[in-house]
Amino acid sequence: MTVPTIALRRVQVMAGGRRLLDIDALDISPGERVAVIGPNGAGKSTLLRLLSGFVAPSRGSVQVLGQALDQPQPPAALRALRAQVGPVMQGLHLVARLSALENALIGGLSRQRGWRSWVRLYSRSDQRVALQALQAVGMSAHAHTRADQLSGGERQKVAIARLLVQAPRLILADEPTAALDPAAAQEVCLLLAQAAHTATLISVVHSAALIPQLADRVLGLKAGRIVFDLPQAALTDSLLADLYRSSATHPPEPTQG
Repeated sequence: MTVPTIALRRVQVMAGGRRLLDIDALDISPGERVAVIGPNGAGKSTLLRLLSGFVAPSRGSVQVLGQALDQPQPPAALRALRAQVGPVMQGLHLVARLSALENALIGGLSRQRGWRSWVRLYSRSDQRVALQALQAVGMSAHAHTRADQLSGGERQKVAIARLLVQAPRLILADEPTAALDPAAAQEVCLLLAQAAHTATLISVVHSAALIPQLADRVLGLKAGRIVFDLPQAALTDSLLADLYRSSATHPPEPTQG
């Protein structure tokens, strides 16, 4: 029997007396590609933070990559888990003063031991892997360019190169194309899907047109609850309209096809 990458049971996340998440059950299997959609305040980012161990559940059972996150974990256990979880954030979390190559190399820091990880001393083998990752996303010509001198799309490509170096088992992408123009968004989605070919991919998606590139399964979240969980092909404009109805957030553009 295959162990789920993610297994949630009767999970609630509360903050200041407000319910951020209330999920009765959710299982995601290894290799699945799942899109999470919903209006602002639906709990999408909270779900990703829960799965990466940055938010603790108020109650319920949370299993990620076989590790229980509903109980306090020692720092070493959390570090080991996060080494297997690759984030791609809308905030483009690169180190601005470092080059594209150095940012890609950060993906392999969890495999470094002792003082080498503290001083970012990389072997020639590490650098070769990082250069290959940059080449895979079309950024080898910018290997030595500082991250703060790159465009938004270029920086997101470097973040994906960092994923390739890290080779995580679970990728959590929080609106990775939110700040990009349509052409750059399409390109980044394609590269992200390719980077996740051996991983489980969970993406918070703000544009329904991008869902087919990123996901085979779609979770609709509203007020912290899952209101539908269905194959990507079954998502309709009517379901989208219902999901975003009575919300200040405008629904995404209609699905294609």
